[in-house]
Amino acid sequence: MTATLEHPVTTAANDAAPTAALKFITCGSVDDGKSTLIGRLLVDSKAVLSDQLAGVQRQGQDGRETDLALLTDGLSAEREQGITIDVAYRYFSTTRRKFIIGDTPGHEQYTRNMVTAASSADAAVLLVDATKLAWQDESFPLLAQTRRHALLVQLLRVPAIVFAVNKLDAVTDPKLAYTRIEAALRGFAQEADIAVEAIVPVSALKGWNVVDAAPDANWCGYHGPSLLRILEGLSNTPSETGLPLAFPVQWVEKFSSSSDTTQGRRVFWGRVATGEATVGQRVRVLPSGQSAVVARVLSHVREEQDVAAGHSAGIVLDREVDVSRGDWLLAEAEDGTALQGVREISATVAWMDDEPLVPGRAYWALHGHRWVKAKVRRIVHQLDIHTLAEQDATQLEANAIGEVELVLQDAIATRPYAQSRTLGALVLVDQASHKTAAAVLVR
Repeated sequence: MTATLEHPVTTAANDAAPTAALKFITCGSVDDGKSTLIGRLLVDSKAVLSDQLAGVQRQGQDGRETDLALLTDGLSAEREQGITIDVAYRYFSTTRRKFIIGDTPGHEQYTRNMVTAASSADAAVLLVDATKLAWQDESFPLLAQTRRHALLVQLLRVPAIVFAVNKLDAVTDPKLAYTRIEAALRGFAQEADIAVEAIVPVSALKGWNVVDAAPDANWCGYHGPSLLRILEGLSNTPSETGLPLAFPVQWVEKFSSSSDTTQGRRVFWGRVATGEATVGQRVRVLPSGQSAVVARVLSHVREEQDVAAGHSAGIVLDREVDVSRGDWLLAEAEDGTALQGVREISATVAWMDDEPLVPGRAYWALHGHRWVKAKVRRIVHQLDIHTLAEQDATQLEANAIGEVELVLQDAIATRPYAQSRTLGALVLVDQASHKTAAAVLVR
């Protein structure tokens, strides 16, 4: 994957933006201005009512001032401490697009919340605080959390990454600062093989280049579109319809008590993970290995129609088969083969528990809606987020990224995460504390 850092060109094609809502997150280091940026997007796009705006105003030196961050920091602890802890979702729309924003925390101890939000995002806006960087030197390091979040967004296959260099209104030489920070981001992205949609200078506090252009058309030497204009032109995550059907059963409904045996008398509900559910398909049940034919496919409103990946469906089989919550229905090929379950996997993990990961320890693993026990056989290596080098490790500390080998008690049907964000993802949960311990991405 090649890093692309040029600004997107605004064309007639870009003007015809897709109508589907774009789900994006803001991420980056602590106090980089993520909540303020979202507040600015909401205010300048006229998505905030006057009474809401009045509720986040406070008395300042120049009269009433609006604290934009309070529009997303909803928890009392967030308001008291002035930090983001949990993921706050907000909704707004322009004449061209609808948006769902996830404001994720920048503190290292809340990285797990950022990972959760990024796993289903179409795009990520990664903020970089210009006032925290020694941009006066030609060679300076990026913040560790900036690098960590960028690597996690890449690992989670978020389709579009936009770097927003914030607080350039507060530096002595905005143009030089932006030029050097952009160069540092370009070098890091190329080294880490991260594809970047755009890099844009902004002032979330003043609103420059967020929704509207900066007052000075030559501010920071940037002549590209505003952040909102860039977001309006991004594509949604494509559904994984090119793969064979894989359907995780979430709920089993008995819909008939008649003696009709021409088809099964239960509906298996869930969200199609890959492929498309169609009548006449032959499927195999994992883990039982039984086969059946799809007799009916229902949409989420119980209309009989084919259902593609990413949408909820109800499936009725042509005969009674032992299927429970957590089982998978997998398409059978003409030769009778289907995606095989595996008990040993190699995976990249983003470790999120305060207790370190150590070989030999067992965890609960959640794949789809199925729970299985998993043991860490060995740690292959850990990624150094500063040098991007792979180094030996005997354990993974909180917020570390590494590669491990897992042994599962029961087989699960997986594909590499690079092929499927659904089939290739697991979550590890501590058996004693029940805390989410890791995001697991199958290699």
